[in-house]
Amino acid sequence: MSVLETAGGVPAGSTADGSAPATLARGRPWRLLPGPLSTPFTFCYAALLAATSLFAAHANPSLVSELLSGSSTDVVHLARTPLLVLVASALWIAGGLTSAYALAFLVVLTALERRIGGLRTAAVFFGGHVLATLATELPVGFSVAVGQLPDSSLHRLDYGISFGVMTCTGALAGLLPAWARWPLLAGVGYLAVSDLLAYTDPLTDWGHTLALALGAASWPLLRRWRDRRTGAAPLLGDLGHPALRGARTF
Repeated sequence: MSVLETAGGVPAGSTADGSAPATLARGRPWRLLPGPLSTPFTFCYAALLAATSLFAAHANPSLVSELLSGSSTDVVHLARTPLLVLVASALWIAGGLTSAYALAFLVVLTALERRIGGLRTAAVFFGGHVLATLATELPVGFSVAVGQLPDSSLHRLDYGISFGVMTCTGALAGLLPAWARWPLLAGVGYLAVSDLLAYTDPLTDWGHTLALALGAASWPLLRRWRDRRTGAAPLLGDLGHPALRGARTF
């Protein structure tokens, strides 16, 4: 057996459920943050977000306002250039680098990418970003069409990474052990529902709650992805397991 494997076919440095052992996290706290080799998607995306946030903080305010307005996923922009604004809106952090979503992005996407890989993490993030955006903006267009909202609602400023981060948070919870999964979901869910009940920005807060639910709904698929990436531990005596096929006895 290779020194990189443990008994049962589980790679060293991971447990049977694909999560890093506690000693690894205690001994290497920097693993909570992205790296260019270990988590390239999160690292490159974080660098891009840092650049746009610094630009927004120091560039000409009128230029920044124009760019943010052009990146908004409001109903008018979604009707005219849907693909462009869905991508552009995810290039900015509402609140900048000091936003809680900036830190959550680093920690959550790093942990998720370590478990399912960069391309699948990107699919979860942008899938949640797109679906939650459409689910919150399309009803606005319908309400304006039937006269329940004023025409000004069609130009509502809406941009940022929060929907994607919430989706990845819900997705990550399903890959964590139960002692971490349920407190994470309860805490984030409480914040999302509290903001929704406060009714300060109901459309965005409804989108956060929906995005979290979308991440949780993806658990079965994500667990299959994780098992393919890390290799599930074979059952004792299961000679038909892929890890044991082709083995010869003498």
